[in-house]
Amino acid sequence: MEVLSAAATDIADWHITENTAVEATRFTRYRGDGWQILVTLGHFGLRAALSMYARLAGVPGLPSTRIAVGLASVDHVPGPDLSDAHGAAFVVSGRALAGMARGERLRLAGDRINPLRAAFFGLLDDRISDWTPEQAEAVAHAIAPDAPTQSAIAATLGISPQALSSRLAGARWPAIRRILHAWERPVPPGEEPA
Repeated sequence: MEVLSAAATDIADWHITENTAVEATRFTRYRGDGWQILVTLGHFGLRAALSMYARLAGVPGLPSTRIAVGLASVDHVPGPDLSDAHGAAFVVSGRALAGMARGERLRLAGDRINPLRAAFFGLLDDRISDWTPEQAEAVAHAIAPDAPTQSAIAATLGISPQALSSRLAGARWPAIRRILHAWERPVPPGEEPA
């Protein structure tokens, strides 16, 4: 839980542009080994989910986690603890989590989920299943929208830039990054989201 809580705090510090940050996330331990996070900029939910997964998978010996992302309305969040929050996002994510198949790590639920969006999640679920701890750790450092350069990440990890590049390539990070950019792009009025 400490790793996930720290990841949620880091997500709140992400800067999308110089003047736009993700802002406060709310992380709550839920029913023993469960957890919830609220990301106020919903279109960053996929990036946040992958970040949470990568942070946990990047620490050898820790258990894995399953993540259901609910894209829907949030009606009421009375305080920092999400156990009293209300809204469709909490309902659909809870149902999606309960319906996940054995071995499934990532699922999308909510309003206006088209087949392409669901396919993104299925593809990413398949990709992250093969991450080694080293690959997950590399992705965890590279996934923020305002991530440092690969040279800086390599220095932080105490490895060469070539080793970092190899870990990211093994994690399929270049393709995942393209999916994230497509997912997060603004949708013009009247256009169907991808």
